[in-house]
Amino acid sequence: MGVEERRQQLIGVALELFSARSPDEVSIDEIAAAAGISRPLVYHYFPGKQSLYEAALRRAAEELATRFVEPREGPLGARLLRVMKRFFDFVDEHGPGFSALMRGGPAVGSTTTNAMIDDVRQAAYEQIMSHLDIAEPPVRLTLVVRSWVSLAEATALLWLDGREIPRAELELQLVHDFAALCAVSAAYDDGMAAVVVRILEQEPLEGPFGELVGRLMAIAPTVMEQVVADDRTA
Repeated sequence: MGVEERRQQLIGVALELFSARSPDEVSIDEIAAAAGISRPLVYHYFPGKQSLYEAALRRAAEELATRFVEPREGPLGARLLRVMKRFFDFVDEHGPGFSALMRGGPAVGSTTTNAMIDDVRQAAYEQIMSHLDIAEPPVRLTLVVRSWVSLAEATALLWLDGREIPRAELELQLVHDFAALCAVSAAYDDGMAAVVVRILEQEPLEGPFGELVGRLMAIAPTVMEQVVADDRTA
């Protein structure tokens, strides 16, 4: 193999191993054996495990960023749900690697790792904003989108710890979370209210956002009864 071809092979092998187990548990000897080469040859291409680890994280970060790319066609709710499905596909396939990327792993606090994490978050933010297609977005919309990206990341990390909630439910819940964040901001800002109205105008009743409205309406009578009961008690 040529130099670059061998480097890419080693990165791929390392990423596969890091995706199956914590990077701390994977040795250079294992990477060399999986690649079918000697340990000294690994060091010929990478100065140490840390540099190989960062190269593998960089590839994972680039792949993760692509999961947020979605054609700007159809209702926003359906688009976001497809994005969440691809996002959780990645999380499911690369659990330990995803945790290492977002939590820092052996490189926690390093400038390189922090930059890669920021790049993924920025790519996700830009993709979501492009779907909203608003020339001059309200300040609160920027807060909503960035908060939602962070929420998706935190939710995925917590899900990996026990996988106690079905994936499909979390994917849909995160889409509903986006709508809820927008709705709360709309209560405080006319610009956000206009954004929400514009989104809902293009949403079918059977879509994710329509389903959220249906769920809220179903529990509304129970909530109101409790409010009234509490008021009488007080």
